[in-house]
Parts: sequence; C-alpha cells; structure tokens
Amino acid sequence: MLLAVLISNSEGNILVERFSGVPAEERLHWRSFLIKLGGENLKGATSEELFVASHKSVYIVYTVLGDIHIYLVGKDAYDELALSEVILGITSTLKDVCGKMPNERLFLDKYGRICLCLDEMIWAGVLENTDKDRIKRLVRLKPPTEV
Repeated sequence: MLLAVLISNSEGNILVERFSGVPAEERLHWRSFLIKLGGENLKGATSEELFVASHKSVYIVYTVLGDIHIYLVGKDAYDELALSEVILGITSTLKDVCGKMPNERLFLDKYGRICLCLDEMIWAGVLENTDKDRIKRLVRLKPPTEV
C-alpha cells in the first residue's frame, strides 16, 4: 500500500499531501520526518535523482524536481523498486502538466490539474494508472468513449 505522497517546496512547506492508511495522530510525525530527511539529503541533488530510505518497516523514495521535493512512502508490495516506478510516473506527469521543469509558482498555478492527475494515478493507497497519455485523457473530464 502507498501510505503517503507528499510534495513540498525546497523550504519544506508542504504543497500537496495524500495519506492512506496512516492514522491522523501519526501524520504530523511523517510530515516532519520526510521534510527533515529531504532537507538533509536533497541539497545539491540533481533533478530526478532518486533517493531511498527505510523507516519503521516502510520504504521511502524521494527526489527533487526543479524546486519541488517529492516523497513516497510505501509498504508490502510497494517496495523501493515499485516506489521508484511510481515516482518516475509522477515526475513525468508533473513535467507534462507544467510544460517544463516546475518551480513553486508554476506548481501552484497548475495546482488543480496536478491534484487531478495525482488522484487518477493513486487512489486509496493503490496505484491505478501510470500511463501519461491515459492520465491526460482522464483529467480532461470528458467521457472515455474517445479512447
């Protein structure tokens, strides 16, 4: 299960978060842990360079994309290999939605469409779609008969 998807800016301010199967009282711990982990390790990292960590029997994969930091937390079938595939799909979709490498301003300008894309990719902790073209068709909010 994908426990968390968290996207922040380089200062550690959370832009988007999605938790699934994480109790509300543990979410603050995960937010601060992930931001601290990324703050220490993502300084000087190249865009789309993947980092892997493990904490409390879960896997964490995170990366930087422009000014944006992306974190994924998974367990069971979502090990570091599966999470790396998911994060590559997310980064590809973000670049596609933004039209170029995203910065915080561009990310916030495209916030609605990015949230729609994330919801089409991941639903209730399960990966649904990774095909960029299919996601693009689904977020247009038109009937799927054009497929």
